[in-house]
Amino acid sequence: MTTDIDEARDWQGNEIDCASCPHRDLLALGGCEIKKACVQDRYARRLERFFQQNRALADQYLDHPYFETRAVAAGYATVFLLPRLLQDPDETVRWSAARRLPKRYLLPLRNDPHREVRIRVASVLSDEDLRPMASDEDYYVRQIVAKRASPGLLPLLVLDPDSGVRREVARRIGPEWLAQMAMDKDGEVRLEAARRMSPGRLLAMIDDSDWRVRYEVASRVDTYELSRLLDDPDPMVRELVRSRTGFTGASRSGPTSPNTKPATEPSS
Repeated sequence: MTTDIDEARDWQGNEIDCASCPHRDLLALGGCEIKKACVQDRYARRLERFFQQNRALADQYLDHPYFETRAVAAGYATVFLLPRLLQDPDETVRWSAARRLPKRYLLPLRNDPHREVRIRVASVLSDEDLRPMASDEDYYVRQIVAKRASPGLLPLLVLDPDSGVRREVARRIGPEWLAQMAMDKDGEVRLEAARRMSPGRLLAMIDDSDWRVRYEVASRVDTYELSRLLDDPDPMVRELVRSRTGFTGASRSGPTSPNTKPATEPSS
């Protein structure tokens, strides 16, 4: 069965005609090949192979009507021609140009209308250049900021509306902020904070509503502090506490286990 990728068609869906191509002389020289390395083809990989073999031609295609052709050509064209592509209507072209330019050209793209461009920009900037992006409307952009920003900038994201952003902040923020993050409404954020707290500070989370946080507490605080968790509602927490303390008795709260037989009453 023939698929689209088996065909040689241009960006408008027409069959490619090598005889009408302005670079037809390259065919005999091995500079291009139908269905493999062709500047007329609509597939980016075939365009990429063409410009890899013919870099000197890339400048001619920065104004091509097909966005994929412009984007791939931008990866090989003369750098001095690329700044104008930062205004290209297609986000793929804008990023393809930006990634080859000095950092100062990236800064205006922090406000690019397309999230993919802003995500990519955030992934290469650092420190103060990232500060404006801490308030980006897209949660994933802010997650990238939380992963790359210096700890000194992370307080800007402590109250971020997205729990994934706050989790990343809890993993990296300065220890003086962990107590505040330990009060977060999301259990996974509190858990990330708990994992970084000293045993002494961790004790404040012994009554946390999330069993994972209590398990973290039970695994690291001093054993003499664990009596409050002997009757924890979660079996994994109880098991850990008893293994650490050596306690093997029944629950201190008094209820009998369903498998425990009642004591025999004396006969009358």
